[in-house]
Amino acid sequence: MGHSLGGTVAGMFSCIFPEMVDKLILVESYGFFPAPQESDAWLNSKRKVIESLLSLEENKHQPPKVRSPQEALQRLLQANSHLTEESGRILLQRGATEVPGGLVFNRDMRALTHNQDSLTLEQCVSCLNKIQASVLMIIAQDGIFNPEAENASRYFVKPLREAFQSNLKHFQLAEVMGNHFVHLNEPEVVAELINIFLKRDQSSKARL
Repeated sequence: MGHSLGGTVAGMFSCIFPEMVDKLILVESYGFFPAPQESDAWLNSKRKVIESLLSLEENKHQPPKVRSPQEALQRLLQANSHLTEESGRILLQRGATEVPGGLVFNRDMRALTHNQDSLTLEQCVSCLNKIQASVLMIIAQDGIFNPEAENASRYFVKPLREAFQSNLKHFQLAEVMGNHFVHLNEPEVVAELINIFLKRDQSSKARL
């Protein structure tokens, strides 16, 4: 199961090793993040990646900043405005380490600056044809992949959705109320969908 950037990894893995994946669950993810269509936008994205990596390399020997639990929570909520306070506390349980004086984040900033847009939209559509798994895609109505939203993902959402629907034998699209962090803020919204999806083949096999 993949969410957002993890969904991109899960989607590509399912294409490269299709025989190893029986079921693919994408929560607020289309399994791919295609390169920008315009050359200037593509070049700009590459420039940002390189500059970010150079900055990280320059500062890698600096000790991580120590924050109080409340300061760490507020920093997390400021950077992710769609998170509820409760969800933020849950993320801190695995996203921060307790040290003398407070907490330090466990994040690896390189994960946010990786070269994620190396494939064109056409290549992504071609790749997803390799998927053999049953796919459940859960998209939040107020998430970052809303087809009507004015954001960087708008140009590929509809083509990828149509490709999933027309090219895969076992594809289920579920639209739910919520934002990009619906799986954290309202886990019960997605839990039932996922449970039914995971148990579907099991119940039919049991009857056989």
